[in-house]
Amino acid sequence: MAVPPGVKLISAVGCCPSPVWRRELIYRLSILVLTFLAYTSYHLSRKPISIVKNSKAFLDCGKVHNSNTTCSSWITQIDGKTEAEAKTYLGLLDTSYLFSYAFFMFGSGFIAERMDLRYFLSMGMINSGIFTFLFGFAYDAGIHSLWYLLAIQIALGAFQATGWPGVVSVMANWFGKGRRGLIMGIWNSHTSLGNILGSLIAGAFVNYNWGLSFTVPGIIIAGVGFLLFLFMAPKPGDVGLTEASNRAEEVEAENAPLMDNKSPLDSEDEPFGRVQVINDERAISFADALKIPGVVEFSLCLFFSKLVSYTFLYWLPNYIHSTSGVDAEESAILSTIFDIGGIVGGTLAGLISDNTGNPASTCAVMLIMAIPTLFMYEGLVTRWCPITAKNGIPVHNACFSWNIVLTLVTGTLVNGPYSLITTAVSAELGQHPSLRGSSKALATVTAIIDGTGSIGAAIGPFLAGALSGSGDWDNVFYMLMVADVFALMFLTRLVKQEVGRYLDRRRNRRDVDTDYQSINS
Repeated sequence: MAVPPGVKLISAVGCCPSPVWRRELIYRLSILVLTFLAYTSYHLSRKPISIVKNSKAFLDCGKVHNSNTTCSSWITQIDGKTEAEAKTYLGLLDTSYLFSYAFFMFGSGFIAERMDLRYFLSMGMINSGIFTFLFGFAYDAGIHSLWYLLAIQIALGAFQATGWPGVVSVMANWFGKGRRGLIMGIWNSHTSLGNILGSLIAGAFVNYNWGLSFTVPGIIIAGVGFLLFLFMAPKPGDVGLTEASNRAEEVEAENAPLMDNKSPLDSEDEPFGRVQVINDERAISFADALKIPGVVEFSLCLFFSKLVSYTFLYWLPNYIHSTSGVDAEESAILSTIFDIGGIVGGTLAGLISDNTGNPASTCAVMLIMAIPTLFMYEGLVTRWCPITAKNGIPVHNACFSWNIVLTLVTGTLVNGPYSLITTAVSAELGQHPSLRGSSKALATVTAIIDGTGSIGAAIGPFLAGALSGSGDWDNVFYMLMVADVFALMFLTRLVKQEVGRYLDRRRNRRDVDTDYQSINS
């Protein structure tokens, strides 16, 4: 593999330290920063559509919401439609992108296994930037066609699908598995940070030029993509470092797997937690990846978890705008509280999973808590204590504070399982013991899990648009609660296994204590 041109330049001017351990540390830190910036920009460029929906220049259905309400819209095919029809059409913009993303995600993992990840990611990001820019270009060029915008969204979905398999594979090539849940949970905050920055950037322009809400994020993701092309080394071997270290201290730090399928008696076996790139790498077939224990269950769980998360991602600003009367910019800012909760949830889920070794049980507990929380959130926002607005600005009273707190809690519980499954669990399953000699399988496993989840992510926003057409959001929240129940059901077998292993460990520990007391009595 070719050394990145930026790295060549830095080496040529003599800025690289000579000690190997120091160079490896610098490279690892650069990978952490570059992949974090990459996926932050991926999500930053996805967010504008959920903000622009609330722009009166893009869609204005007035203040009265009933079956006779008609809307004015930038899009010719929506202009003059009823509110229910208008929101269904808007849902198509989300759905076309998300179905495209899900469809190309399955192929993305196979491609990522077979080409240089630096080219793969930089190409995907630069093209994502171009098509995000072209969506905003519709404002300046006066393009009012729904079909133009749908075509842009489909192309965007294809190029955005390069992101997740790519960054997860690069991270796995450089970092060991010790404390993976916590590290990946913190690293995965790029998702929520990207949503927050995307909301703030889009919200800054939405009231006077919604085209800039897309143009600016498009320039950002293309710029970060070029940065990756210059400096990112996908694996240690690309820059002359050893790809599989035998240092004992690293092995000791990384020998506690998240998906612990071993009994306590097997603790002397060689750990399979290390990320090892074997010279004779081979890819894995789709069918073989599905045979890995846990892949199907976690994929189906993510289908419903991501359905809930992405419904909030694409419709929360519109929900806040519709129920409280705050303007598009303020609803964009308020929606970022949910994403702050996502950062807390991802980190918390990773920390708990690391300490317990039970990722399925961690997800299950958060899903159980999320169901009543969703019910409480919907009741608070629409009936019990809604946010009130004056001239589009929220009134800062007790109800405002309660809404902020419950939005934060909802974001924590909804995004926690989604974050854990897409990061630490995907990486763990991609390096399952059954895949010895196939370290490249990680990209395929990640693509299968996230691709399945993305199908749910496509369905959720579309159903939300159809169900909320008349301004009644109750059915949307019933759908979200049912989805969480299904996500929980698909984890049942894995949770039973984890509980069984926990009881076995307690029983074995009790037997050891009893034997020790017998010897000393």
